[in-house]
Amino acid sequence: MSEFHVREAPTSSSPNASSPRVKPSPKASRIPGSYFYAASDDGTDENLLILLHGLGDTELPFSKLGKSLKLPQTAVLALRAPEQVPFLYEAAYQWYTSFDDLGEMLTRPNPTPALQVLSKVIDHLMKDCAWTVSRIHLFGFAQGGSVAAEFGIDWWKTQLQNPRAIASVDKEDTVKEPEGTGPDVDQSAPPLHSFGSITTISGPLLSYPTISTLCPTPVLVAHRSPPAETALPAGAVNAFKKAYQSVTEAKLGPKPEGMPGSKQEWEPIMRFWSQHLSRRPIEGLYEVMTGLST
Repeated sequence: MSEFHVREAPTSSSPNASSPRVKPSPKASRIPGSYFYAASDDGTDENLLILLHGLGDTELPFSKLGKSLKLPQTAVLALRAPEQVPFLYEAAYQWYTSFDDLGEMLTRPNPTPALQVLSKVIDHLMKDCAWTVSRIHLFGFAQGGSVAAEFGIDWWKTQLQNPRAIASVDKEDTVKEPEGTGPDVDQSAPPLHSFGSITTISGPLLSYPTISTLCPTPVLVAHRSPPAETALPAGAVNAFKKAYQSVTEAKLGPKPEGMPGSKQEWEPIMRFWSQHLSRRPIEGLYEVMTGLST
């Protein structure tokens, strides 16, 4: 007959297991502009989802979105873009200068101001709030999605340009060794770090990626098909593949416009997160094993 055995569930041996289960909240003095932060509802801050709104919006709708998602072991941080949209009197913000002096949309905007803001935020989260890069996930809509994707590339390029950033890789980051690594290379070099994931909703890349070693951060590109106003330009998805190793595409319907609006449209996003969000074992958890008696 079958026998049942109970044993304590194995605990994670990853470096992140030593980080605090509840992370310190970000400090207003270190975050440029307005923001919203909420710790995970289940009391374990293993992942951090950073939400970036679209052109002409604020962080408030994404604050509500982040809370409503209730992702397991996931804190949320919704950021407000640094610049107010000109010619408008209501609260409407942009991540970078988007219009010329005549009010026409720029065809080649420069996202550098937004990348600088995110760099300061990530630096604070790592140094003062005990977050590791591999546990930080970016989510953005339209302009916010473009900023998230561009920042992932910019961050990775900075890692590669570090002359000591080579093959010694932290186990949490699935990073392939860049060319030139081997037994003759200084193995005491710091590891390469990449983000846990990036999700862009209707946000294309703003630059043409030129990168020797593709970024290992998994990317989900969700977009609507024409004639939706937020439909991506031709070749936009392929452009992501010139910068990132793993790119998943999710096609949404042409209507309604804007963010995913139904359970069906959210399904590929939730599935993507289920594959890439980390999970910290719960202390005191036991597993039941079965076996045959002799």
